[in-house]
Amino acid sequence: MKQAVSPVSLGQVSLTEGFWSNTLDLVRNTVIPFQWEALNDRVAGAEPSHAIQNFRIAAGEAEGEFAGMVFQDSDLAKWLEAVGYSLKTHPDPELEAMADSVIDLIAKAQWPDGYLNTWYILKEPEKRWTNLLECHELYCAGHMMEAAAAYFEGTGKRALLDVMCRYADHIDTVFGPEPGKMRGYDGHEEVELGLVKLYRATGNVKYLDLSRFMIDERGQKPAFFLEDWERHGRISHWEQRIQAREPNLAYNQAHKPVREQEEAVGHAVRAVYLYSGMADIALKTEDEELKASCERLFRNIAEKQMYITGGIGQTVHGEAFTFDYDLPNDTVYQETCASIGLVFLAHRMLQFGANRLYADVMERALYNSVLSGMAMDGRHFFYVNPLEVQPEASAKDPGKHHVLPERPNWYGCACCPPNLARLMTSLGEYIYTQSGRAVFAHLFIGSVADIPLQDGMVRLVQETGYPWDGKMTFRMEAKKGMAFPQEAFVLGVRIPGWSQGAALSICGEPTEAGPLMKDGYACVDRVWQPGDTLVLDLDLSPMLVKAHPRVRADAGKVAVQRGPLVYCFEEADNGVNLPALSLLHKTPMQTLFEPDLLGGVATVSMEGARMVETGWDNGDLYRPLPAAGAGFAEETVSLTAIPYYAWSNRGIGEMAVWMRAKG
Repeated sequence: MKQAVSPVSLGQVSLTEGFWSNTLDLVRNTVIPFQWEALNDRVAGAEPSHAIQNFRIAAGEAEGEFAGMVFQDSDLAKWLEAVGYSLKTHPDPELEAMADSVIDLIAKAQWPDGYLNTWYILKEPEKRWTNLLECHELYCAGHMMEAAAAYFEGTGKRALLDVMCRYADHIDTVFGPEPGKMRGYDGHEEVELGLVKLYRATGNVKYLDLSRFMIDERGQKPAFFLEDWERHGRISHWEQRIQAREPNLAYNQAHKPVREQEEAVGHAVRAVYLYSGMADIALKTEDEELKASCERLFRNIAEKQMYITGGIGQTVHGEAFTFDYDLPNDTVYQETCASIGLVFLAHRMLQFGANRLYADVMERALYNSVLSGMAMDGRHFFYVNPLEVQPEASAKDPGKHHVLPERPNWYGCACCPPNLARLMTSLGEYIYTQSGRAVFAHLFIGSVADIPLQDGMVRLVQETGYPWDGKMTFRMEAKKGMAFPQEAFVLGVRIPGWSQGAALSICGEPTEAGPLMKDGYACVDRVWQPGDTLVLDLDLSPMLVKAHPRVRADAGKVAVQRGPLVYCFEEADNGVNLPALSLLHKTPMQTLFEPDLLGGVATVSMEGARMVETGWDNGDLYRPLPAAGAGFAEETVSLTAIPYYAWSNRGIGEMAVWMRAKG
């Protein structure tokens, strides 16, 4: 295995002014406080969460019964993880006190043997570990483990970490290959990630081994989920009746051992969480076979099952993958959590070594399908991220009820909002990786990073107006009190796959990028001095993109992309009945930055055509096409596209990403 690289940690990176700094300010100042109110059931008009109240009851500090989803604990866990990251970069005594108060509840709710799950504590204490397929005890445990590790990293406080170590120790007595233990795993992968985080925080290899066991056990014969199903009498938790049909193993990625899996199947979030856990174990144990499986599955997603926005999960039925090249736009699911999970996976793949494919996918998801999951007010969120919306269809077509034309403020199943918060608050860790005498820049985000190398520390300052401006300046500085590297080291800068042109200069001297390219990165190997600069200037001219011919939903259509941003067309700019529009792909596109629109965005405008509806007022629904002539009356119109992430911030209306194209 090629030497693995490590992320430059969150504590070593600070974001400066710019696109993502503004987004993170919103998350810290609005999203996290709003979600605290939602988790405490104090948001007017929102579905109650019950998450914190369940812990109050389990801790003996309130009366009542469990309420919410069986996995409701996980919403609070993700919020706590986001708080841990936020406190790491922006200490806040008031926020820390809030988190400490709920951590105290969690500790009081824990059973003496370490068990911790409010559903089973309050509702079915005698049935714990009896329905792993559906009830997600280990899923909840994994999220709380990730929260514990993040909070420990952010504050140095061990209270939640100690709680989760006790829980992990209990889990280790229940699951494993030894006689008397359950050879099982959860229906919703996540504990695999949490155990690795716990291992990193504590150094206890037992947690790493338990994660590896659950990954290796998945898909083995006899099938655990079939045995589990029989043990609980074939009764479904969700329907509370006996099921005639046995569980779909592929839906839970348990149809074959993970090393033999070749394509992404089943529930999309579960899949990318599993693959992320596989990558964690492959990295820690140098497991080449597991690494190869991760690479194979990632390519299947990126090359055959991923939307242009970086979203995954084509169908509402099971929130799942369907099949290669099946990418419908108006019934798509593309859950925000799935896109977040894809970012997690891409980030881990980059730790095998810098490769543009992984960073391009990470960037595509971040700027499009992840960011669209949150409104610009920080108080409304999408679960589903469609690529085509007709509000009337969303209201009246049962097959499109999941496709909402505007973001609700909360959900009864609110997995996505706190998931988005925990990714955003940890974003600084996704910009760079380093290994020995090399550092690689994967994302273009204004920042200051202190990066340890073999013989010293370099402070790397990145200045950019990205994604509106394509110029990135990387400047070397010496960190006070630390030796600047005296030997040559490599700075590798990604040249995105979408780039139509890239200019590179080193210390003011233009340099050809071609000879420096390796796996999609311009790698400059030299003895750097404080004050030296590398400038990358990417062409951000808007372009039209077409889909693979086998993507039936996009045949004869194009999408607009500018830099990492996919664009869409909204009714607010282009009128109703967007399918009646066509882009004239041979006409030029113009870009205009509009500081007062949607928080400041670059719009793309172009000439188009609209089918004329006049002359259809006699009641005809269909007409024969004339034998001669064009057949369709059209008028020339001016069309305007906005970044996809910003749609549905100006009221309810139609939206489309893919548009018909004409010469």
